[in-house]
This record gives sequence, structure tokens and C-alpha cells, in this order.
Amino acid sequence: MQYHILIIDDDEKLNELLTDYLRQFNYKVSTATHPRTGLQLLQDRAPDLIILDIMLPEMSGFEVCKEIRKTLKVPIIMLTARGEVTDRIVGLELGADDYLPKPFDPRELLARIQSVLRRLHYRSEQKKIEIGGMHIDIEKQAVFIKNKPINLTTMEFELLKLFANNPGKVLSRDYLIDHLRGIEWDVYDRSVDVLLSRLRNKLGEDPKNPSWIKTVWGSGYKFIGD
Repeated sequence: MQYHILIIDDDEKLNELLTDYLRQFNYKVSTATHPRTGLQLLQDRAPDLIILDIMLPEMSGFEVCKEIRKTLKVPIIMLTARGEVTDRIVGLELGADDYLPKPFDPRELLARIQSVLRRLHYRSEQKKIEIGGMHIDIEKQAVFIKNKPINLTTMEFELLKLFANNPGKVLSRDYLIDHLRGIEWDVYDRSVDVLLSRLRNKLGEDPKNPSWIKTVWGSGYKFIGD
């Protein structure tokens, strides 16, 4: 299968370099140096993945990402010359699937693209997960426990899905960090602890007698169902 990638970046030389590089791996590539042009191409050519720079003329990459997410769930990898943690968090909360600071090695971008597309392929095959009284709708990013809707953020949903896809398996903290969207959490990995705490709270967990996520002391966490 030939995937179509749309690059929205005002750096023409970078666009040319990435286009030549990615075509070697059988990707179809379209580029735009202006965000409005990119949004138009997005409507015309329906790409499988978008590489989106944050620093763009007239509209920031954050604004473009927000505009895309109003109607489409196409995967987005954001690029930026700024590597601040806050930029990463904002991009993820707006719906980006991964984040790569400039400058970068094209081989690393290729690895990120392949990782995101593998997750996309997996999600297309497994659209629903049901464990005990929990129902997870992957496409709609909706969660219900005994038919009661649970309102989760994007990252809370990703964490729950990671647990649900590995029932009964002890997942270490490092495993969670490594597998959550492929993002380099090491610079702010305490966020994982906060994320896990928020998820447990929304699932209505009793710390002394958990129904869903059990702490395995010294090893990590295990999804046990109810």
C-alpha cells in the first residue's frame, strides 16, 4: 500500500529534501509552504498523514492543527525549531499524534511516520474493546463503564487503550513512557504519574480495592478488569 503524506512547512529546501527521501520508501508526497494552501490540499487529496511545522506564516501550526481536527482524524506529526515542553503539550492536547523538534535526522522522521501509520492500521482493525463492564470505542474515542460515559482527555484515552490492549500484563512505568504516542516523555515524565492518577480518578477507582488498574509494587501496573 502506498501512503500519501502531506508536508506543510514554509522551508522549501526541507520540503524538497523530505520529498526525495520519503519517495525512496514508496511514499507519495505533497507539499505546501503556506498553511492555507496546505488546508486546501488536505481537502483535495485526502492524505494518510500530515507533517506540520509550528512556525508558519499567518497561521501557526497549532492553529492549523486545530482547524484540521474540527473535521478530520488524519494523523499529524508536528515539527518545530523550538523544543520547549509546553509546545509539545499544547500540540498533543490539540490532537497531534507525535512531535519532532528541528533539526532532525530524516531517518528519525521516517521511524516516527512508520510508527504512527502502524498504530493507525491497528486501530482500523480493532475498533472496539470490551472488558468486563467497560466498553471502549476506538474510532469515536468514547469510553463507557456499565453504559455510563466516562469523559477522558486524548492522553487519558491513549493510556487507557494501552492498558486495555494488554490485559493482565504488568506494564512498567518505562513501558508506558515509551509507548504513549512515541513522544519523548523523559524530559517531563512526571506527567505520566499525573496522567495515571487522573485516569484512575475518572474510572472511579478505590485505591485500596481497584477494579481496573492494579499497582504491582516494584514492577508497574496491570489492567485487571472488574
